[in-house]
This record gives sequence, C-alpha cells and structure tokens, in this order.
Amino acid sequence: DVQLQASGGGLVQAGGSLRLSCAGSGIVFDNRAIGWFRQAPGKEREGVSCIGSTAGSTYYQDSVKGRFTISRDNAKNTVYLQMNSLKSEDTAVYYCAVGYGIIRTSMASQRAYQYWGQGTQVTVSS
Repeated sequence: DVQLQASGGGLVQAGGSLRLSCAGSGIVFDNRAIGWFRQAPGKEREGVSCIGSTAGSTYYQDSVKGRFTISRDNAKNTVYLQMNSLKSEDTAVYYCAVGYGIIRTSMASQRAYQYWGQGTQVTVSS
C-alpha cells in the first residue's frame, strides 16, 4: 500500500516558521512530482507548492512565493516544505500528494495527483 505521512504542523505566531515533511512508503519518490495543498475552514483545497522529478521544476502559489521553499530528499523518500514569515492566512490543513507525469502547468491541479496523505494542521496566530 502507498502511504504518505505528512508531519511538522503546529501552532506558531505570525512571522514564525515551520517545516513540513512528507514521507512516503510503498512508493518511490524519485521520478514523481510531490505537491503540497492546503484547505482552510470553509474554503476549497488549493495548491501551495510542488516539486517535479526534474531539477528546478517547482511551482509556488503566488501568495507563498519568497516565503515557502519546497525541497526533496530522494534518499529518504521525503519532501519538505519550509514555511517562513507565516501569516494568519496560511492557517489550514496541509496535505501532500504524489503524482506521476505531471507537467508544470498541472502542478496546482488536485486531479493530477494519484496519492494523498492525511494532512497536518498549521495554525498561525496573529
């Protein structure tokens, strides 16, 4: 079975930082794109960031550019989302997802991903 374990969420003050991790089992990350999505209360799930299987292939939602950094460690089968300068509007449940053959223009689309993790809560207090 494919399992994605998202972790690293928590409560942080505005301006603070968190690093989310997405660890995979039953699947090899090497040639797959890994995306981070989030869903705030009363809102639809949205794409936050994605890292493709090729070097330099990344996507960031405009609202997180310059604050969030996505990276991958294929040896550990783990993808990270470093979140700095957090804002109250970043509060949401964050999910990681894995997909194969995702082109850059589809990185923010939930339908492009085949497997999903369970989510980790990020709460930013103002």
